[in-house]
Amino acid sequence: MGKFKKDWEIQENWQLLFPLLGLIGLGFSAFRVSYRIWAEQWILVSITTLVLFFVLLQITLRLFKWLSKKWELQYRWEMIRVFIVFAITGSSSVFVGRPIMELIGITKENLNPILYWVLFVIIGLIFYQILLVTFGWLFGQFKFFWEFEKKMLRRFGLKRLVD
Repeated sequence: MGKFKKDWEIQENWQLLFPLLGLIGLGFSAFRVSYRIWAEQWILVSITTLVLFFVLLQITLRLFKWLSKKWELQYRWEMIRVFIVFAITGSSSVFVGRPIMELIGITKENLNPILYWVLFVIIGLIFYQILLVTFGWLFGQFKFFWEFEKKMLRRFGLKRLVD
């Protein structure tokens, strides 16, 4: 445990919560994909979940290595917190976007499917921006996500909104 804490620059025990949440999320994702493939064939679901978990873990650790050079964070464990915020934000923007579209009367049945999906992506993207900063603030990473948000808005050509 000491080596793990040293590698991830963990100073307080409460910071272990983020690696734990990350592993749980990774395991849940592996299970969901496996269950979609094999339905209720539990032996195959279990084996596939384990294999997928380790593959996703290796991909995630490589991403950490690559992004640690790119992102300016004080401690390595904060990268896990940032990944959790991205995961929650992506899922939440979909859950918020669908009811909003239904509320304003946009459904797949009353609109051209291509136009529906274009609007869905645009509305989801708008809520993603708002939720990203909100969840970043809730997870104590407001500064990181605010800078990330400004950079993203500049890339969208909305430079004057952030300057």
